[in-house]
Amino acid sequence: MSLPRHALPEPEILAHIPPARAVAPSEVAARLSTAPRLAVLDDDPTGTQTVKDIPVLTTWAVDDLRWALRQNSPAFFVLTNTRSLSPQDAAARNREIARALHEASQAESIPYVIASRGDSTLRGHFPLETDVLAEELTATGAAPDGVVLVPAYIEAGRLTVDSVHWMRTPEGLLPVGESEFARDATFGYTSSALPDWVEEKTKGRVPADKVLRITLTDLRTGGPAHVAGLLRGLRDGATAVVDAVRDDDLRVLALALAEAEETGTRLLHRVGPSFVRARAGQPAHPPLTVSELAPLRAPAPHGLIVVGSHVGLTTRQLNRLRATTTDIAEHELDVSLLLDPARRDAHIREIADAAATTMATADTVVRTTRTVVTAADPDESLAISRSVSAALVETVRLITAARRPAFVIAKGGITSSDTATHGLEIRRAWARGTLLPGIVSLWQPADGPAAGIPYIVFAGNVGGDDALADALTLLRSAARCC
Repeated sequence: MSLPRHALPEPEILAHIPPARAVAPSEVAARLSTAPRLAVLDDDPTGTQTVKDIPVLTTWAVDDLRWALRQNSPAFFVLTNTRSLSPQDAAARNREIARALHEASQAESIPYVIASRGDSTLRGHFPLETDVLAEELTATGAAPDGVVLVPAYIEAGRLTVDSVHWMRTPEGLLPVGESEFARDATFGYTSSALPDWVEEKTKGRVPADKVLRITLTDLRTGGPAHVAGLLRGLRDGATAVVDAVRDDDLRVLALALAEAEETGTRLLHRVGPSFVRARAGQPAHPPLTVSELAPLRAPAPHGLIVVGSHVGLTTRQLNRLRATTTDIAEHELDVSLLLDPARRDAHIREIADAAATTMATADTVVRTTRTVVTAADPDESLAISRSVSAALVETVRLITAARRPAFVIAKGGITSSDTATHGLEIRRAWARGTLLPGIVSLWQPADGPAAGIPYIVFAGNVGGDDALADALTLLRSAARCC
């Protein structure tokens, strides 16, 4: 497909699309009230940022999956953290979860469909994860007829128009293949047109001209019945890519998926965060208010902010936090020391002790150095990221063992996953809502040592420059409220 270069004004991109087809969340919720449960295998924990009161698992033992299936919820998340793993380990983890999910479903007699949640900027193990999940579903007798790719993330300005994926920037809509995320050391790519991206990522196994394009015209003019007909035409695991500019587009898709599935079409999904909200029949909830936050905050004077993300946006947010917020203590984990086995442990203990001390009198930031350390090989770069994240998590564990925080904010996908699972030992939780509109999720841990400590999952690639400072302001206001 021929694409424009560089950012274009958003009105120009959206000028010729059909008017939206309004669909109420309640219509989707009613239609899907007897539908299979949506199991969202989330490759990092930030996919929960569009939903409210949805269960979250950080482990996938059969008993935990049975617990999630028993909850009165149209969907649940399983935090896989596979974006931080090698391809081999990511494949093994997806296989393990798929088998445990099938066993749990059989035990509870509750059917399910799978959404593999990837990044709205198209990073992650695709097509590896959907390939593995398709193999596992086939082994259970439920081979998918198609894989439906829906990467849109409405609040963050990740929009798909005419099968081209865009991201909103201050200069306008930028084709995502020209963004900093497309230059990712592990998951980089060049294509912004989704059919071309599928061909690129599958190394030609799925040609662009064999990808089914479900456009805004299909969704808005054709409607659910028309789109369901297109989906019913998928065979042998073929790929479909779907446009979306607003939640109504995704709700039309949700109704179409229900209609197609009711007539026997089996589908596997690869999605961004916004799809989950639409498929769950939820509206875009407003952020949690100060009065709602107050009872969630732990009885401690100050909180902990953990920053591992290195994208430019996170660095700008951290700079704005320093510039606009008073009474903050800050400690740096030096990546060069973390990668030196002889000095790693002593450096971690030093920073953890200092942070636990300052948290008695100030909200405390622990961050890694802003310089990104990479290797020539993508797998080696990922291994470096995992090593640094492990050190950051170990630091968090030592800090929270020494002093219980009022809250924990984790900035970055891998950072927030590892902090939840290993730093705070969260096993089961509820995503209670957001601090900012659709982009910063607050979890309420249901068990373990972190029970009673609100955990804020903050992706590295979302929000404006003031978003981190705004999130902290809300949490501070909750301490003074009510």
